[in-house]
This record gives sequence, structure tokens and C-alpha cells, in this order.
Amino acid sequence: MAIHRCRPDATIAVPILTRRALELLAGSRYGYTKAILRAHGFSMDMMVELVKAGLATTKRERMVADGRQTDVVRVRITDAGRQALARMSK
Repeated sequence: MAIHRCRPDATIAVPILTRRALELLAGSRYGYTKAILRAHGFSMDMMVELVKAGLATTKRERMVADGRQTDVVRVRITDAGRQALARMSK
């Protein structure tokens, strides 16, 4: 986890964003698309880091929007992500 020294609050910003992302993912049975996660303010770099850490997983799915098929990537929390979130909540 990178810590940026340019802001005094940077040491707590990353864990807070991670916790927010995991809480959002934990609240959805089917996960969220990348577009929805971006709309909630989460960067794709952050989602990649969650996946690399084993806290989330991605799955490419096909969906129909406006009568057209399109591919989307859905992000879901893993069991390890739920355990990490439980530890953060203590």
C-alpha cells in the first residue's frame, strides 16, 4: 500500500477508501460494475489493488442496454475481503 507524503492525512486516506469500497461491495449480492464504482468515486487503480490483494474479484459479463449487448466487468468482494472488512470494523 503506497503512502503519499505530500498530504498530512495521506496515511489514513488509503485505508478509509479501502474500507468504503469493501463496505459498498459487501452490501451487494452481485457486486458492482466498474462504471458504478467510478460513480461512487473509486478509481480503477484502487479496484486493481483490491483484486491483486485477493479482497475482490472481477468477472466479465454480457448485458443488454438499450436493446444492445455490451460487455461489462463486475467487481465482487471475496471471503478474504469480508474478513478484512470485519478486522477493520473492530
